Amino acid sequence: MAEQKITIKPKESFKIPVDGYIIGPDNMAGKSADDINEMETWHGNQVVNLGALFEITVDGSAGPEDTTITLEGDFSRVKRIGSGMGNGKLIVNGDVDMHCGAVMMGGSLIVNGNADSWAGREMKGGELIIEGDAGDYVGSAYRGETVGMKGGKIIVKGNVGDYVGEHLGGGEIEVGGDAGILAGVNMIGGSITIEGNADLPGAEMTNGTVTVKGEVEMLPSFRFEGTESVGSVELRKYTGDLAVRGTGKGTLYVK
Repeated sequence: MAEQKITIKPKESFKIPVDGYIIGPDNMAGKSADDINEMETWHGNQVVNLGALFEITVDGSAGPEDTTITLEGDFSRVKRIGSGMGNGKLIVNGDVDMHCGAVMMGGSLIVNGNADSWAGREMKGGELIIEGDAGDYVGSAYRGETVGMKGGKIIVKGNVGDYVGEHLGGGEIEVGGDAGILAGVNMIGGSITIEGNADLPGAEMTNGTVTVKGEVEMLPSFRFEGTESVGSVELRKYTGDLAVRGTGKGTLYVK
């Protein structure tokens, strides 16, 4: 089976943001290094060729589902990496800027570093793995949107910021460390699991499940329903958020 491997390295340390929306197997599969060099993107307010910003090497040729792209170096000022990705594998050996994996539909995006805010926002499918920490609004809706992540899976092995899973509609979010305030705020579906601590999770949730296995500061608008074993951990089960016209049907598990 044919495979394609593409490696991309920055030519400089970017101070002005670069839009990386075009970096992904769906856009680059089957293309030569020369073809990819000539693809255009935004560097600040200027349209430039990728070849002016990155060193690009290509080995083999294949369709998107059999293409692996590896980003080597500091991509902390490159936004929207893997945006809309539907196939293949994208590996980042470094940090990334905002909106990585935004609106993903499939494939696998692995960040061997930290991610800025809105990672996996409005994701529909696929898997996003962040080995380090992530910023605010992981898996959430962007401003003006009413539903965040709808499908797929996000794994953050470190800590996340505030509002993880805001307006979550489906899919799974797993956090290996702590979460900031209001995890799962306004969520209507899906699940969030936080291995560490969280403050005020599940505010105004009407459906879905939030599980917090560390210390938690709870809102008073949930009803205690007893205890349940989740995996090997005995947790207290609450339903709500009953502050939402008394109709909240979300489930909140806490230690």
